[in-house]
Amino acid sequence: MKKYFVFALVLLTTTAAFAQRGRTTTPTPTHTAAQDTTSALEKALKNAPPPPPPAAKSGKKDWSKVKLDPKKAADHFMIELGYDNWANTPDSIHIQGFNRSFNFYFMYNFPFKSDVRWSVAAGIGIGSSNIFFHNQEVLVNASFTNQTLAFPDLTGDPHFKKFKLVTTYLEIPIELRFAVDPTDMDHSWKVAVGTKVGLMLSAYTKGKDLVSGSGANEGNYTEKESSKAFFNTPKFEPTIRVSKGVVGVFGQIQINSPIKASAGPAVFPFSAGIVLSGL
Repeated sequence: MKKYFVFALVLLTTTAAFAQRGRTTTPTPTHTAAQDTTSALEKALKNAPPPPPPAAKSGKKDWSKVKLDPKKAADHFMIELGYDNWANTPDSIHIQGFNRSFNFYFMYNFPFKSDVRWSVAAGIGIGSSNIFFHNQEVLVNASFTNQTLAFPDLTGDPHFKKFKLVTTYLEIPIELRFAVDPTDMDHSWKVAVGTKVGLMLSAYTKGKDLVSGSGANEGNYTEKESSKAFFNTPKFEPTIRVSKGVVGVFGQIQINSPIKASAGPAVFPFSAGIVLSGL
């Protein structure tokens, strides 16, 4: 019996030893690969410089980079319809009625490359003025008895019911222009200042329907006399105009008298009215 007991004890001890040998222990790692990657990324982000602040959006448009349609930005016609009068007239000159002017120009526009809202324009055209006189004539023809530009008062004497002086000039307008939106000239506000240089082409008077001093009709006919003898050939007129789209208003005044200093009073024609222009 004792023999069997010893054999069983030896067998149990041997089995436990083999079982202990067959078990392998794998050491538990302290960090996984994912943890190492996450830690390195966090460290890199922590040490990275802060991102630059977002660029502020400016509401100012860079007009130097705006390209205009060359067909719309170049040549245009300009038409002016104005009311005319003379400043600095003596009491002996009786201007009355609807004095009017009509001017027509062909203009060419040169936008600034640095800012296409600004431009310079130059052109050429014809300007005409009609000044009406009441109970008065203007003697434009020089004669032995008429060495100056005379304005005889015919009140109470026979005179023409309608009498006017018409002057016509070849004109060169030059303008500095500004447009709020040059990409849409048909709707944009526009301002232009400049000057006109003119050369007189003709000056004539036209009388129509002769009446007596009491106003009775004495003849239905038209009389014209033409001469530039008493007039200065050049003229200079500062101008200004403001437009919305193609319609606007203009004003101008001649800074040199159209009448020669030796021939009559120094007067200064001015005009204001409506202008039609694409620029």
